[in-house]
Amino acid sequence: MSRYTATFEALKERGEGAFVPFIMLADPSTEESIEIIAAVVEAGADALELGVPFSDPVADGPAIQKAHVRALDGGSTVAKCLEIVREIRSRYPDLPIGMLIYANVAFVRGVESFYREFADAGADSILLPDVPVREGRPFEAAAEAAGIDPIYIAPAKAHPRVLEGVAAHSKGYIYAISRDGVTGTERESSVEGLRDVVTNVQSYGGAPVLLGFGISTPEHVRDAIAAGAAGAISGSAITRIIDSHVVGEHPHPGRVRDMASLTEELASFVSAMKRATIKP
Repeated sequence: MSRYTATFEALKERGEGAFVPFIMLADPSTEESIEIIAAVVEAGADALELGVPFSDPVADGPAIQKAHVRALDGGSTVAKCLEIVREIRSRYPDLPIGMLIYANVAFVRGVESFYREFADAGADSILLPDVPVREGRPFEAAAEAAGIDPIYIAPAKAHPRVLEGVAAHSKGYIYAISRDGVTGTERESSVEGLRDVVTNVQSYGGAPVLLGFGISTPEHVRDAIAAGAAGAISGSAITRIIDSHVVGEHPHPGRVRDMASLTEELASFVSAMKRATIKP
């Protein structure tokens, strides 16, 4: 049984949804990133989505773009990101770990070796946000050969053919978004249309659906669960918390001003978001 399957089944038995925080690897440094990730796991995260810094993150809004830049300023490399994944896997052997990585990284490293590297480090899944399902076959084949679950995005207003493809080819979970645009924009998150997305995807026998893009409050999480999602992913809200505790600006490396204060705020946020997954 995969870690995703085991986690979703255990949560269902307890009457809970999944809360999945997104964390940018090596933001602002390798060592600090490990402490940050450990803090959110200890606070109740059910799984992780971890980003690999990239210079042109087209699906991300300002908050996560800044995290990409900050990590790169601090000297992040793919090799260092793999080290972090290995460390987190060693600490949390049963925790599902998903990766969000832009396709250029896979191309540069060679698609087959790219997936093998992340599988060997302990990743369970990889989402390439700039690769739609219609273009995903070469990546998908390499992922499955390496034992990695390929994840695809289900857009809010997708054509049924797209949702059918997402349902058929996503393993582990499906990343549904309730609105157009990039992550973390100022527009209020909305679950309008999410029930239709979930219903349509599940009608094709798809994997559990997680809602992302704009999830920043416990109310958003409760709404996502009520709409039929198996859980919710929150990235920009967490990234903004980290940003508020980092000193140093581009192009100079940043550092966390007070790690104890940061981890305390992150733990409070994650705990509140996790409580919101408990079904009444």
